[in-house]
Amino acid sequence: MTTSHSRTPAPPEPSRDRSGKRTDYSGAVYGSMLAASVIAASSVTGPHPRVSLIVLLLITGLVFWAAHVYANVAGSREIGRPITFAQVHRVGVREWSLVEAAVLPALAVLVSPWLGMGETAWLALGVAIAQQVGWATLGARRAGATWGQTTAEGAVNLVLGLLIVAAKVAVGH
Repeated sequence: MTTSHSRTPAPPEPSRDRSGKRTDYSGAVYGSMLAASVIAASSVTGPHPRVSLIVLLLITGLVFWAAHVYANVAGSREIGRPITFAQVHRVGVREWSLVEAAVLPALAVLVSPWLGMGETAWLALGVAIAQQVGWATLGARRAGATWGQTTAEGAVNLVLGLLIVAAKVAVGH
């Protein structure tokens, strides 16, 4: 009697359009939503609240990136085969946009006082939501979505971002 192991196929590589440009921006969309959530949920206080929020944004992005890399590599592991550095590196590079998505909101936190916004994080929250919508619509267009589909994806991401804003307002942060 022989036994067979069912193999779950590895997650597909990000799709690319005819020019070779990447069409999967899920990491950037997710990272932007994560950054917006961190900003909305934070009520960082202390002697340097802006610096604390910037550090929190960047560290959260790095931790979630590492978790995504681990989950992807461990989840797509083949029975009896060790995980290679090449696999980890490939997934790490592919998921890096999750970390990059925290950079612009962190910069917005940094410059907001110079723009007359004081210690509030509203500019950073707006930046995070704008880039979430932007990455989603760019991904849709590059994947060949119709203008209607692209608009719908942008609208869904805008609504998700506005739900985060509503939660921030409701909680009083």
